[in-house]
Amino acid sequence: MRRMFRRQIRKGAGHIPPILQEANFAFDKGEFGRAGELFEQIAQTVDARGGPRAPLFHLQAGRARIYAGQTALGIPSIKRGLALLVERKQFQRLIQARRRALTELRERGLNEEAAGIDAWLKSISPESSEFETQIPPSKKPVLPTHCPQCGAALKPDEVEWLDEITAECGYCGSPVREGEA
Repeated sequence: MRRMFRRQIRKGAGHIPPILQEANFAFDKGEFGRAGELFEQIAQTVDARGGPRAPLFHLQAGRARIYAGQTALGIPSIKRGLALLVERKQFQRLIQARRRALTELRERGLNEEAAGIDAWLKSISPESSEFETQIPPSKKPVLPTHCPQCGAALKPDEVEWLDEITAECGYCGSPVREGEA
């Protein structure tokens, strides 16, 4: 079955690393432990190169581990992703990632972990007034639920918009437009 899956995902997009497609596929199928392992591998590789998507991969690895019930493995990945956003002064993304991470932790009853991350983040980031006062982006067009190239879930409020109708997939960098499937 694994061979058939790999052949199938390779047909769809030639420039997308198969490990990324497999990680997104595992996450969508609820195989969170496997997805966490794969996203950690990707995050470490991209982080070592100083790649711009490293924070996203660390955050996704942490999410997958938390969803798998592996909190002790997930929290360091979440912290690494948030720390990279602070280091890179990507404050709008930091606000969104912080909000999402804390909400998801609390939804799973991990209130102590959420409080710990929140306190830690406040200790390493600039005054909240410096970046939380930024005007939120205007309403954007409706995107497909998943990137047609790598299969990653797309959230309109978490992607980088290239123009009024085109967003960039945070995982593979492919442009995605309203109405694509």
